[in-house]
Amino acid sequence: MMFVRIIVGLTGLALVVMTVVAAVKTFVLPRGVNVWLTQTIFHGINKLFRLRAKKAKSYEEVDRVMAMYAPLALVMMPAVMLSLILLGYMGLFWALDMASVTAVFKLSGSSLLTLGYESGGTIWHKLLEFSEAMIGLIMVALLIAYLPTIYSAFAKRETAVALLEAYAGTPPSAQEMLLRVNRIGELKSLREVWVLWQVWFAEIEESHTSLAPLSFFRSPQPDRSWITASGAVLDCAALVLSTVDIPWDANAAVCIRNGYIALRRIADFFGVAYNPHPTANDPISISRNEYDSLYDLLAAQNLPLKSDREQAWRDFAGWRVNYDTVLLRLASLTMAPFAPWSSDRSPLP
Repeated sequence: MMFVRIIVGLTGLALVVMTVVAAVKTFVLPRGVNVWLTQTIFHGINKLFRLRAKKAKSYEEVDRVMAMYAPLALVMMPAVMLSLILLGYMGLFWALDMASVTAVFKLSGSSLLTLGYESGGTIWHKLLEFSEAMIGLIMVALLIAYLPTIYSAFAKRETAVALLEAYAGTPPSAQEMLLRVNRIGELKSLREVWVLWQVWFAEIEESHTSLAPLSFFRSPQPDRSWITASGAVLDCAALVLSTVDIPWDANAAVCIRNGYIALRRIADFFGVAYNPHPTANDPISISRNEYDSLYDLLAAQNLPLKSDREQAWRDFAGWRVNYDTVLLRLASLTMAPFAPWSSDRSPLP
């Protein structure tokens, strides 16, 4: 019987330690780390929400359903972690005196939630009760500190996405962005736009890997999304560098590089497959016919375009290939709203 008590006690201790380590990695560690417990919670809830979303009759209904996914999963994380700690301490309390399951459940729950209506008689009981109460308070404190961080990063992300609407329309598109900036005479002075989005891409790389639920927080407006905004900006920069006949702007090139690095890091975190070393000749999801139609439309609107259309197409494809796959697959992962050249061709989730 002593052997059974030791096994149960060690199992309970291991469960507590693993849960605390998972909580520290999720709520405290300032880097993107895949945590088994967090992944299990999010994947399980995600499957339930996707099953419900498949029954939706419109995208608006899908958006309403999926809008609750990330917040609910976020609230469930500490609840599941506290439940595992309760189970772990039940094992530890049982190993001390082999009391009934009901008795150790009451004792563990009373200690974890600092209710104080159950208490053991020995010093070992007291040590376990105090340590469990301390862990419970720390878990609640971590959640309280974690939520403002999440919403601060969310607000910063969404400010840039909302501002993009004035340039790129709704849904955002590179075509509309080019037409509008040409119309207001800013086609040759987009440096500030590229610098702003360079910083934005660096911020989402950090926030969407260290605060993973952020990727699934949907915009306040159902037709906006951080991933479709990314696609519009990257495509616009690629078209400016490849197709539009204006002086070379290195900031546009740096913006594209920052963009595809950020999207790839987020894709790496979620285990999204892509080719990390694409070549300029690799196929992209944009067809030549689509590009030619855009070229003709821009020419009809009197944008200055490079005369060598064939070279312009090759240059555009050479830029696009760096982010094409990750853009489409992240759009599918997040169930992004419709937007041309991104979520309109993303693979089914």
